[in-house]
Amino acid sequence: MRLLLVEEDVRLSQSLVELFQRGHYGVDAVYTAEDALKYIQSGIYDGIVLDSALAGKDSIAMLKGLREKGFSLPVVVLSDKGDKESTIKGLDYGADDYIVKPFDPDILLARVGAATRRKGEFKRNTITFGDLILDKDNCELRKVKGGAAKLSLKELQIIEFLFDSPHRVIKKETIIEKIWGSDSSAEYNNVEVYISFIRKKMEDLKVKTRIRTARGIGYSLEDKE
Repeated sequence: MRLLLVEEDVRLSQSLVELFQRGHYGVDAVYTAEDALKYIQSGIYDGIVLDSALAGKDSIAMLKGLREKGFSLPVVVLSDKGDKESTIKGLDYGADDYIVKPFDPDILLARVGAATRRKGEFKRNTITFGDLILDKDNCELRKVKGGAAKLSLKELQIIEFLFDSPHRVIKKETIIEKIWGSDSSAEYNNVEVYISFIRKKMEDLKVKTRIRTARGIGYSLEDKE
């Protein structure tokens, strides 16, 4: 799952990036409303964490404009203003949640998770496909009635992407955009290396579920050869 963080305070932004990464999110951080709109148009994000004021601009009004155009991505607003009027305005203009600074990091992480789950299909923390179980809470793959293998953050993000659309070929460039971000210098080789790591762990678990290569295109998760 990938988040776009829009926060003009660089030090706070860096701390939030680390927080969300510990929560197993991929994160891209931008600092202006203009960059936020540019990144949003990529369509690769599952949710947005938005500072309510960016360089004197009313980002709540920007959010209202996006909602009026049919933009449905979950948005959690961070604000210095905790008065009743500001909170109501934020929620009325399209925020899924409105959080006042300073905040407890763990509560923020939980509320971002809740907001991203509310939109569309509920994202289960444990998913089974074939004889393979993905346990996102514990960052591991497990064989049904078998052993377990720990995953790194990137491995977890990639295999979760495949679990979300089994039997469908996911292009390598789509994986790069979704996991590393649209401005990343990551190349196909980065994807191939992590896929090989995941495959090795699946082989060690002796599962029948496989990651199939569509040569020159990408990968799909299959429950048989």
